[in-house]
Amino acid sequence: MSYEIKKAAVIGSGVMGSGIAAHLANIGIPVVLLDIVPNQLSADEEKKGLTLEHPAVRNRMAAGALKKLLKQKPAPLAVKSNLSLITPGNLEDDLDKLKDVDWIIEVIVENLDVKKSLYEKIDGVRKPGTIITSNTSGISINAMAEGRSEDFQKHFFGTHFFNPPRYLKLLEVIPSKTTAPEVIEFMQEFGEDVLGKGVVIAKDTPNFIANRIGTYGLLITLREMQERGYTIGEVDSVTGPLIGRPKSATFRTLDVVGLDTFMHVAKNVYDQTEGEEQKVFEAPAFMKKMVENGWIGAKNKQGFFQKKDKEILELDPETMEYRPAGKLKTASQELAKQQKGLSAKMKTLVYADDRTGELLWNVLSPTLRYSAELHGEIADDIVAIDNAMKWGFGWEQGPFETWDAIGVEKSVARMKEEGHEVPAFVEQLLAGGNETFYREGEDGLLYFDGEGYKPVPVNDKAIDLKRYKKKHGVIKKNSGASLIDLGDGIALLEFHSRSNAIGLDILQMINFAVDEVEKNFKGLVIGNQGKNFCVGANLGMILMEAQDDNIFELDFTVRTFQNAMMKIKYSSKPVVVAPFGMSLGGGAEVALPAAHVQASMETYMGLVEAGVGLIPGGGGNMGLYAKHLKGLPEGVDIDLQNVATKVFETIAMAKVSTSAAEARESNFLNFVDGISVNPDHLIWDAKQAALGLAQKGYTAPKREKIPVTGEPGYATLLLGATGMHLSGYISDYDLKIATKLAYVLSGGKVPYGTEVDEQYLLDLEREAFLSLVAEPKTQQRMQHMLVKGKPLRN
Repeated sequence: MSYEIKKAAVIGSGVMGSGIAAHLANIGIPVVLLDIVPNQLSADEEKKGLTLEHPAVRNRMAAGALKKLLKQKPAPLAVKSNLSLITPGNLEDDLDKLKDVDWIIEVIVENLDVKKSLYEKIDGVRKPGTIITSNTSGISINAMAEGRSEDFQKHFFGTHFFNPPRYLKLLEVIPSKTTAPEVIEFMQEFGEDVLGKGVVIAKDTPNFIANRIGTYGLLITLREMQERGYTIGEVDSVTGPLIGRPKSATFRTLDVVGLDTFMHVAKNVYDQTEGEEQKVFEAPAFMKKMVENGWIGAKNKQGFFQKKDKEILELDPETMEYRPAGKLKTASQELAKQQKGLSAKMKTLVYADDRTGELLWNVLSPTLRYSAELHGEIADDIVAIDNAMKWGFGWEQGPFETWDAIGVEKSVARMKEEGHEVPAFVEQLLAGGNETFYREGEDGLLYFDGEGYKPVPVNDKAIDLKRYKKKHGVIKKNSGASLIDLGDGIALLEFHSRSNAIGLDILQMINFAVDEVEKNFKGLVIGNQGKNFCVGANLGMILMEAQDDNIFELDFTVRTFQNAMMKIKYSSKPVVVAPFGMSLGGGAEVALPAAHVQASMETYMGLVEAGVGLIPGGGGNMGLYAKHLKGLPEGVDIDLQNVATKVFETIAMAKVSTSAAEARESNFLNFVDGISVNPDHLIWDAKQAALGLAQKGYTAPKREKIPVTGEPGYATLLLGATGMHLSGYISDYDLKIATKLAYVLSGGKVPYGTEVDEQYLLDLEREAFLSLVAEPKTQQRMQHMLVKGKPLRN
């Protein structure tokens, strides 16, 4: 049987259920969101004179959840309009709607009997072949499937999303004993290719993979803190980015998750384990007291940390009082910062003979041993365990990758010296003369499976550029970028400067890449796999030249930038740009002239130059204006002023999209441009887009003149900016920048509707950019951004 999911139902409209519904809506799947019928009226409903039978009352739970989706931060919806794909309802009036869906996801209270009662009702209405899954974080999948029809059991399993579902990559898929293998195969492919998740297959054990190991690690850290007298702030200062973990480290993570939620997850394992393992999962007394007090974290604005005025305070578990948060500072931390790469840093820290080394060793040693003990019990292989921790908890390295980083042999010797038993799985590795859990093979990475090494499974759509370059080399590279042959006649230009900021080195490579592709390839992709696609032009270089009054050099640089963007636009072969993450300033300017944009769903795009006292200088003003005009339906009367005003507001206010879908609403993307839900597939998707354009016989766009609003339009834009200034919304200097921008966008001193060529607009832009960059207040803004990382309002 082949499976297809065109419509889904989510049962349970709490934070998690509504978040899953929002994620499905984000990828275009219509969702029915159902919840229970309230048994009493709210004060507001009583005021309106409603009864318990009124539809608004009966659907209150799900309808209320939809309203909350619009207010939540970070936003569960990629764009607010996606809300229209979610239909609220209730489990009494709308149960029949389950007949029309292909996937039913249960996200109700964590109670086995309540879940089984719901499944009985679902079993009575679902059509055969409908997939049913539970988002339980720890209840046995096999226990939930008991007593259901054969077809239900065949199509039932666990799908454990992590919160928030839009942003966290991990999806744990947990089969029951009766789940059909082909259903799991389908969900793995659907999860990766359509939902955009990193899927791991977990076994039906308490808390599955990530929460089992993650909770253990957090409780071991708590135990270590109490036994050795570390403070909460000290622990967080060394268990975050220093060791490749999220900024929220240990205790801020617990505050974000909510202590009540964490305690529930810990108790679930405690109730199903015994002996030494069970002891670890017993939460300390002070945490139980915190829950009693309601100090459960961010939702109650008080947990392990509390913000008073502008000061961050930490809890003292002994006195249960708050004090200023501290940090641990040792020599090994400074030494680690000088090391290149996380593995070298970890080695330096873990074996250091100081308070940092002691804490990290005493937390990592038991966590690594525990992960190895669970190999085969919670998952079939170490790859699933490592990926679960990376994708679910934001670890840069999973447990077995961490073990490789610190040295398996060296760490095992120390564990044994300290009297710890080392899991048989690790002994097997060393007994075979092996030194690492992972090793490089001829065709990719291999992992140890207990007997030998097997290839790490990789989705064909997940192109790892680092690994690809090792195998295939590069055509040409400089300090800013590399040109790579991606195969099938497509080349890739990869930025790799610091923060992928655009300087003359990248511009030189753009020119070379387009020339090379026009001669020898079918198309070009511009993309990379850095932290962000591109944060803009090299601000430090621009400031240095400006402070030296080297306007000639800056004029050359801006001309070179503009010319490179025009080279992208008028290339005879298609150029596809693949932005993701922050795609700001120059990053957006690279995307605007492309034949096609293939953006990651999480693309935050904007022309933000006003924040540093400038306007876009690489053709961004004209590029966004032209893309707006092209996005209008053919044959309609164009209101040039309306277009100019929208573009003016977007650039002057330095608006940044919160998703690729929102970037489309702002016309940085058009409706032909693509959005990739799975960021790992972005380069592959962009390559397919380039091939598709080439196969259709791509030709470069014709050079056309652009209609502008001229002097009347300039006056209108200026009027709006002056109004904002008079109302105190923008500063005197903001008004000066807005005046320059208005002049460029309106096309200068020409009549309304005049058609001007692109070079004319580029010249206006360059002149305005150069006049602003020479201003002391602009240079102050640039300096402030470089030093503080925040815009200055002067």
